[in-house]
Amino acid sequence: MALSVSDLPAIYTLLGNTLNGDINVRKPAETTLSQFESRPGFCSCLMEVITAKNLVSQTDVRLLASVYFKNSINRHWRNRHDSKGIDNEEKLHLRKKLLSHLREENYQIALTLAVLISKIARIDYPRDWSDLFSVLAQQLQSADLLGSHRIFMVIFRTLKELSTKRLTSDQRTFAEIASQFFDYSWHLWQTDEQSILHHFSVLAQNASELHYDDIYLTCERWFLCSKIIRELIVSGFPSDAKSIQEVQPVKKVCPIVLNSIQSFLPYYSPFQEKHPKLWDFLKKSCTKLMKILIAIQHRHPYSFGDKSVIWPVVDFSLNKITNPEPDIMSFDAFLIQCMSVIKSILECKEYRPILAGRVMDDNRFTLQEVKRNISSAVTSVLASVLPNERVVLLCNILIRRYFILTANDVDEWYQNPESFHHEQDSVLWSERLRPCAEALYIVLFENYSQLLSPVVVSLLQEVTNGCPSSVNEISTPMLLKDAAYGAAAYIYYELSNYLSFKDWFNGALSVELTNDHPNMRIIHRKVALILGQWVSEIRDDTRRPVYCALTKLLQEKDLCVRLAASRSLYFHIEDANFSEQDFSDLLPICWDSCFKLVEEVQEFDSKVQVLNTISWLIVRVSEIIPYADKLVQFFQKAWEESSGESLLQIQLLTALNNFVIALGYQSPTGYNMLLPILQSVISINSTDELLEDGMQLWEAILSNATSMAPQLLSYFPCLLEILEQSFDHLKVAARITESYIFLGGLEFLNMHAPTLAKVLDLIVGNVSDKGLLSVLPLVDVLVQCFPAEVLQFIISTIQKLIVICLSGGDDHDPSKISVKTSSAAIIARILVMNTNYLAQLTSEPSLLGQLQKVGFPNEDNILLCLVDVWLDKVDNVISTQRKTFGLALSIILTLRLPQVLDKLDQILCVCTSVILGGNEDLTEEESSTNIMLSSKLQVPSKEFRRRQIKVSDPINQISLENSLRDNLQTCSALHGELFNAAISRMHPAAFAQLKQALNMP
Repeated sequence: MALSVSDLPAIYTLLGNTLNGDINVRKPAETTLSQFESRPGFCSCLMEVITAKNLVSQTDVRLLASVYFKNSINRHWRNRHDSKGIDNEEKLHLRKKLLSHLREENYQIALTLAVLISKIARIDYPRDWSDLFSVLAQQLQSADLLGSHRIFMVIFRTLKELSTKRLTSDQRTFAEIASQFFDYSWHLWQTDEQSILHHFSVLAQNASELHYDDIYLTCERWFLCSKIIRELIVSGFPSDAKSIQEVQPVKKVCPIVLNSIQSFLPYYSPFQEKHPKLWDFLKKSCTKLMKILIAIQHRHPYSFGDKSVIWPVVDFSLNKITNPEPDIMSFDAFLIQCMSVIKSILECKEYRPILAGRVMDDNRFTLQEVKRNISSAVTSVLASVLPNERVVLLCNILIRRYFILTANDVDEWYQNPESFHHEQDSVLWSERLRPCAEALYIVLFENYSQLLSPVVVSLLQEVTNGCPSSVNEISTPMLLKDAAYGAAAYIYYELSNYLSFKDWFNGALSVELTNDHPNMRIIHRKVALILGQWVSEIRDDTRRPVYCALTKLLQEKDLCVRLAASRSLYFHIEDANFSEQDFSDLLPICWDSCFKLVEEVQEFDSKVQVLNTISWLIVRVSEIIPYADKLVQFFQKAWEESSGESLLQIQLLTALNNFVIALGYQSPTGYNMLLPILQSVISINSTDELLEDGMQLWEAILSNATSMAPQLLSYFPCLLEILEQSFDHLKVAARITESYIFLGGLEFLNMHAPTLAKVLDLIVGNVSDKGLLSVLPLVDVLVQCFPAEVLQFIISTIQKLIVICLSGGDDHDPSKISVKTSSAAIIARILVMNTNYLAQLTSEPSLLGQLQKVGFPNEDNILLCLVDVWLDKVDNVISTQRKTFGLALSIILTLRLPQVLDKLDQILCVCTSVILGGNEDLTEEESSTNIMLSSKLQVPSKEFRRRQIKVSDPINQISLENSLRDNLQTCSALHGELFNAAISRMHPAAFAQLKQALNMP
């Protein structure tokens, strides 16, 4: 039943009760409102609460109503299959009501309503709300300052929402909006800017008669207008990098935006104490305007590349970076954007020279030629605004000023070295000044490596002479050395042509490590960074000293240095040129240091970093056994302490997987630690995040087991529970099941045959062909190993395989062909190894019912139809399966069915080809036997059992030649003259081959 005006008091009361601190009052109100949400008229009632004049003072209730309104719109504005949604009449009423209540005085309610309008516009504009922007534009003409601010808030939110739509028609619609609104918005932006600057000038002269609130509201309207202009330029025009058409507003807007920044900056310092609210506005405005320039450059690089735009922007930004006013030095957010502008321009691919040539005597002006001319012009402009002298200056300023650790940095490091390590090295480059300077420096070096490499080498020589390794005081020379070392670390690839790492390490870096004074942690951290970054440049004769240096750094007292050393050690261990021989005697110290470091660190990132190092050490070290006990103790403790931290446990499971593989057949020594962990992660109660890594650990434990431990045997039912939830891990599950079959043997089957049958029945018929191909080999192995025991449990699965074999539609699908072929091979094996079982199974009514569903004719004989499949697929299988097909076909000859004689020629041809091609089988069997003999001294394992089973396959023991000879005699006795007639119809050449195969005279 629809809600109406009469329900307003009840809804108002419910909204008020949801704000009540008493849960007994609040919960029932929330429940009732939740029930009201889907009823017609609910949103209209909320709108009445929001706009009621007598409730203006009830801000909390009105705000809550606006939130409920927004949530209801999100859920019910679109008509969904599970919800009727809001009817069109109410939608029309709500749209009109919203546009009539734009002058909302409360900012939070106004913001919520603006977001709400934008959400509706995304769905309804322009089809059902075509007059949205015309109504907003009309109201702007007569709105006062507050009203226009609120309207611009709505316009910005709506434009931002619409700009994210990606269909061509939606982008065309947005372009139309941009053409309508740009001029008005730009004019208002300029007018407001002049007004703001005038008020700022008056305020700077200590005037007090100004209306401060009006000034601030004008500032906020101008700020909204700035964001609107950004949306209109960035999203309202196709990127000129694709269209190669100049975007005129770029040349109009960017220079004035830059002038605006220059006009605002002088007020930054005077307003800091006198007008803090306006000072905050200045900070966010200057930063936002720089971001707008970056966004425009990224979207329209060619239009931005015009000399009237790019030259002043680059020049201004460089001046602020290299020679900022004293008060700007502390304006980090603004300096970050100045650096980001330069970085964006230097790495812009549209400004790089186009190396493609053109056809001689071809005078056509292609798009490629246009791009080449534009990029050439931009390159010329950049060369004029950024000559070599200025590039060198910028490089020096970045290193000598922005790379230098401040007193606050050093104090932060001292207070919390672990946090300092991650903040300095893992923080997003655009969020902090130093990382941003480093990012700009790297891009600068990539563009001017030949010019700057000698500069950095010279700086390294300067800091080595100016701050010897014996200096212990944290002084300007030491901090400059730290900055220079960082500069050399970041651009190792380019610098390696100008600097010999061996000479640098022996002459400076290794010497730094001889000074153990606590203050040397600053330099030691950068040495650790260098040793990790330069890993590709370290040659054999230097590798051993570098390993020793990193191991020494790993033992230092400072956590920040040790974490840096751990990460660099990781780079060396995973390097293709890692030398275990040079590292082997350092292993005991390295293990102990890593274990100790994991215990001391507190942050997740730190633990993961050190775990990665330990994990790779396990992978790369060939002799892990001597350290197994320590690693077991470490993993046991680490797992217990990681309870509830699934991301950390994922890293631990990866390391455990590597540990089991490294232990190989010695892995059972760690079962006391491994199996309880495995049980906890494969349990149905475990978190999904751990399941993938837990399954891989399970597979690794089984693959490296020498026998089936009772605990492991008891875990198999967990596999069924996992597969009942999802088939995401089907391939791993198949390999795990295979391990249970090989290792557990008859004991496994006796204990878990029903569960195994459920697993196979769950998979076959419910997964894709690709998934089925990973499981069919399991069925084949089961039939091979337990022909008498297992078949009674997997009747349903075998029936499904017969249905697959006799279903059509596989001629053009390689996956279906493979599935049918593999299924046919399994059925053939069953016929060979348990003929009576298959004969009985093919007469089961349940099988006939399944075949009828796929269109199989009732009158056809199932076994004879299987013969057709075997004959058809015999050329698609491997040699062992060919012999299986041959044996199955020879057995068919013993059937008391006259139709067999119709296929006699084909059956004999297949059997003949298999017998005459028997050398391939014999060679494979002999090689397998040799492998088996060479494995006698090996520890029993999954692979060992696999080879055993392969060699002892009954198919290999049966002679097809003898079987065919005997079965031909039986067939002759059964059919008499009809058999002789069928034989006489054989082609003479085929009959001659048959006689050769059977050694007949």
